[in-house]
Amino acid sequence: MTHQESFSVENFHNRTVKEMLPDEQPREKLMNYGADSLSDAELLAILIRTGTKKLNVIDTAKALLNQFGGLHNLVRKDWKSLQVIPGIAKVKAITLEASFELARRLQVAALGEEIQITSPEDVNAYFAPKLRHLTKETFIVGFLDNAKKLMGFSKISNGGKTATIVDTAEVMRQAVLNEANSIILIHNHPSGHNKASTADIQLTKRIAECGKLFGIPVDDHVIIAGYDFVSLRSEGLF
Repeated sequence: MTHQESFSVENFHNRTVKEMLPDEQPREKLMNYGADSLSDAELLAILIRTGTKKLNVIDTAKALLNQFGGLHNLVRKDWKSLQVIPGIAKVKAITLEASFELARRLQVAALGEEIQITSPEDVNAYFAPKLRHLTKETFIVGFLDNAKKLMGFSKISNGGKTATIVDTAEVMRQAVLNEANSIILIHNHPSGHNKASTADIQLTKRIAECGKLFGIPVDDHVIIAGYDFVSLRSEGLF
């Protein structure tokens, strides 16, 4: 089945969860064997809670995964997109999107309250959960104090699938307003391509030159490319 906007229920057989053996039922399986024993579809089924007359809840979850090409792509969808599957009405779709966002925030929460940015790996650990699943390029500037602790960050722009327009003056304005001692630049490549483009390099150099005038250096520009990343500083590109 191709990943498209339509869905055919005929691709999935119908069997109620009650007709399954206890060890096949997601909630019972979790209670007896632990959450890590469940498949992606079974975990989704617990969140969805109920199926329809034509699709039981596990087949509904499998349909979601099939329609969007697996969990990695599913978590990138908003609640409106999820409603293409029968049985995923507004409340269930919103519940799923909220669950996906909570999972992303949990990854960041594990880093603790104070975030110190001293390497590209630190940048990736904090910002990748926020950016890797976005379908449009998003450009962020992070504000660091003199101990390289992250004081905050600002989203400067959202673009398309392959580019975003960044106002250098706005980057520096935010840096000054937030009393940054230095800044880091971060944006994502929705394509997953982990190489800096010529435009990325030129933009970084413009902001770095502007930062010199304000006494606010650019520590790095890190591009998040799915589960990979690239540091322009490490690559010697500015």
